[in-house]
Amino acid sequence: MRSMALLHRAELHPTKLELLAAWLPGCDWYQGPAGEVVRVAGYRFDDPEGEVGIETILVRAGTGPVHQVPLTYRGAPLDGGDGWLVGTTDHSVLGRRWVYDACGDPVYVAALASAILADTGQATEYVEVDGQLTARAPTMEIVSTGTRDAGLPEIGALLGVLVGDPTLIETDLADLAVLRRLDVGEQRPGLRLTGTWAGQPEPLPLAYAAPR
Repeated sequence: MRSMALLHRAELHPTKLELLAAWLPGCDWYQGPAGEVVRVAGYRFDDPEGEVGIETILVRAGTGPVHQVPLTYRGAPLDGGDGWLVGTTDHSVLGRRWVYDACGDPVYVAALASAILADTGQATEYVEVDGQLTARAPTMEIVSTGTRDAGLPEIGALLGVLVGDPTLIETDLADLAVLRRLDVGEQRPGLRLTGTWAGQPEPLPLAYAAPR
């Protein structure tokens, strides 16, 4: 069964894009002008426990390249996650939310591994309107070269993260690589997650997984 993400009709202060505009220029892998960023597309994964929001946003600043920014949203600080904190925001429905660079969040890492190795796909997004759940059309589509619904063991410990482009994530189960700048189209060994969106009909690599 495919996963779903329930989205709230809410206001955020500051907004996600405002947080990213302040945070991205300080990232070594970011290549673009400082200032306002715009959303290009995005996709979500589901947290089986229903506690952590998992969203990957594609953004661009000015005429700079498209960057992939995976984020997690938590209702309390991530233990040991200070180095991954993008910022905090006040959600008009859920209250204070802690926003993290998801590459350092074990919940995202498990979801990414599942999406690549077992082709579990992206979460269908639903918005509640007048008491009815309405599916929201995705702004991009992702495809994996993994085996759909293959049995996936626990990823085990998050052993280490090497920040860069790509950002390399080491786990007990697999080594993952998350591409940051998507105009490069870097090819790496292992199973691959690709994406398409408006203006980008040719699939571009988003992330790789090499099972151990």
